[in-house]
Amino acid sequence: MLRKIISGGQTGADRAGLDFAIEAGLEHGGFVPRRRRAEDGRIPEQYDLTELSSVSYAVRTKRNVREGDGTVVFSLGPILTGGSALTFEYATKVKKPRTHIHKSAAG
Repeated sequence: MLRKIISGGQTGADRAGLDFAIEAGLEHGGFVPRRRRAEDGRIPEQYDLTELSSVSYAVRTKRNVREGDGTVVFSLGPILTGGSALTFEYATKVKKPRTHIHKSAAG
């Protein structure tokens, strides 16, 4: 049973997950880079996220993977790149359950 959404607060699926948690009344949280840094500026305060001392996206990603019971990566295509690839690879490395859901898998 889904109890909590953990997210790094980036644009796209990360924020969609947080928005879903808020709307559904689920607990949410996660870790974000110092100054709530995201690719589109500062991550909004409406999200209950904890700032790390590092500005590194990779540090944030690894912490969130370690804190969660499992990881879901959403993408438009079957090949992961950048932070999405790092997330999936790190979850594999630390033996956390993980799955990749992409648009082309939906048919």
